[in-house]
Amino acid sequence: MSGRSRAALLLAAVTTFSAVLVPSAHAAPKAPLTVVLDGARLQRTRARLDHDPRLRRALQDLTARADGWLDQGPWTVVDKPRPAPGGDVHEYLSQAPYWWPTTAPTAGNPWGCPYVQRDGQRNPEVDSGTDRQDAEKVFDSAYDLSLAWYYTGRRSYAEKAGQILRTWFLDPATRMNPDLEHAQFIPCKYDGRAIGIIDFSQSYTSVLDAQAILASGAPGWSAKDRSATAEWNADFLGWLKNSGFGKEEGAAANNHGTFYDMQLAALACATGDTALARRTVLDARTRRIDPQIAADGSQPQELARTRSWHYSAFDLVAYTRLAAIGRHVGVDLWSYRGPDGQSLFGAVDYLLPAATGAAAWPHPELEFHRYAASDVVHAAADAGDAAAEAAVPGLQTPDGGDLWELRPAAEQLDSIAG
Repeated sequence: MSGRSRAALLLAAVTTFSAVLVPSAHAAPKAPLTVVLDGARLQRTRARLDHDPRLRRALQDLTARADGWLDQGPWTVVDKPRPAPGGDVHEYLSQAPYWWPTTAPTAGNPWGCPYVQRDGQRNPEVDSGTDRQDAEKVFDSAYDLSLAWYYTGRRSYAEKAGQILRTWFLDPATRMNPDLEHAQFIPCKYDGRAIGIIDFSQSYTSVLDAQAILASGAPGWSAKDRSATAEWNADFLGWLKNSGFGKEEGAAANNHGTFYDMQLAALACATGDTALARRTVLDARTRRIDPQIAADGSQPQELARTRSWHYSAFDLVAYTRLAAIGRHVGVDLWSYRGPDGQSLFGAVDYLLPAATGAAAWPHPELEFHRYAASDVVHAAADAGDAAAEAAVPGLQTPDGGDLWELRPAAEQLDSIAG
């Protein structure tokens, strides 16, 4: 083969690869009406893919994740081995992780009750006998696939995301009821607990953004799908506002309360209740930041945990996403300063020495992962924190690559049992 022929083949291969990653300009979808992510920013990022090698490398990481979901799922709440208390298979069920049966299950006692607590010892049936693991797969896959479609235009990503969302939330035979009455239950003791709301609040905002991204023009995501998801979200918001569990979780004074506010504001924004979204973000100033963040930027309730680094970063995932929602409703949560100087910037800056490896984390932590804080540092840098911006080059890359520029909203980057 001549040198000219080899060059022609190489050029064709590069062109084909580029076409897979970056669709033609005429196929560009509109800016999505996301509630946490900035849709206009996503659109600008998409336009930069052709001439930004760093973005293209990140896109390869994102599409690798999306490709991994294509042959998985869809998942549904109706296929768990035992239904939630009451017998409705459409009810979401998750289980307290450190509670164990004392007897072998029987037909008359299918759970093996009574249950006793073994603190720190995770019962494996939590992962195989309830809906929590599948729900997390739904959240993660829908988000990855919708983003991958938005940046590449590949139909298979959009169709898979749509299938996953319809199966879990919409199809009558397989849909989840829009409540969390049986989250974090303890067999034979509690049919559900308010703290189980965090099963959704920590990640469901990603589903809201996935739905918005698909609604920007994805193939296979119909007007009927959009209407049905809006109805499900409105029903879920109503339950979150008015149920006893919702009110109890909203009163929590640690990360549970912050995540509740973030989920409430996001659902309100997604369903058109801008007033509730705005009020929730405004109230977070005196209701969350003042009592939960100290003058030095530490978060005392989170530092009291055995995994204080994880929970300090985790709580800031909720805060930074709440601040992102605030931008959509005209509230600048980043600029707020409490009576003792409390602020989101201060809370992020408190993490910077450990996040960059400049100093050891001086509090209890059973499983330290430096990258756990990478996204919240990115968020503060984007919001104008000079110290965070200077720290960005020293951040540890999370597993699976740094996707911040493609989905600039903080995620929980490290895992924790329970």
